[in-house]
Amino acid sequence: MAAMAVLLLGTIPPWVICATSASEDASEDRLIGKSLADLLLAGEAVVSRSQERIDDPKLGDKGLSGKALIEQARDIYRTTTGIDPLSVDPASRQGRLLRVQMDAIVEVMDANQATINAKGTGFKGFIPAVFARLVNEAFARRAKGEAEVKVTGPPDRIRNRKARPDAWETDVIKSRLLAPDWPRGHAYSAAVETGGRPAFRVMVPQYYDKTCLACHGMPKGEVDITGYPKEGAKLDELGGVISIILYR
Repeated sequence: MAAMAVLLLGTIPPWVICATSASEDASEDRLIGKSLADLLLAGEAVVSRSQERIDDPKLGDKGLSGKALIEQARDIYRTTTGIDPLSVDPASRQGRLLRVQMDAIVEVMDANQATINAKGTGFKGFIPAVFARLVNEAFARRAKGEAEVKVTGPPDRIRNRKARPDAWETDVIKSRLLAPDWPRGHAYSAAVETGGRPAFRVMVPQYYDKTCLACHGMPKGEVDITGYPKEGAKLDELGGVISIILYR
């Protein structure tokens, strides 16, 4: 079903980040971008594997409070990276932004308890893609201009207008991530002025898996459970990109 969810599931190993600079600052920023992408993926994974329970009209409390979900997300993050996000020095930029993101996840889950726990309603629309959008909005507000995270993708695969790629993202997607010779799973990063401010940007590609195709696959044009026409996507095609901006 909702599964741009976890185009998604999987961590981004440090060695697959394609760097444009060997500087210490760039290396740190790439690491921060990777960690924010990994934690968002972990949260989406929890929502994805809980989807059937979330949409069960007979159940009330689904056991998915902010505290419960973040604990599960931390477990996934630890498994995929070998690091507990809470163990990262809170005085560092990485540690600070990870905590901002964890707080955003808790905020979103707690704010949506009435929807998630509603009895008598099947499909509730609380899918991984919606979770990610809400978390990214809360993160941007809490980060106060220091960083932004967005799930975007090829322009013809975007359903939510807010998720449309900007000019730089569009160029990277078309010239890099969609290139036939681009290594699968490799992220792209660059220092680039954004909104008149110096910034470092990381683009992490995501690919359609079998669960994604229930909503995004064939037959093209058929309306899926969310009310959108299917895109006719195929397994392993580029379906989305986690775009991280770290302002300097």
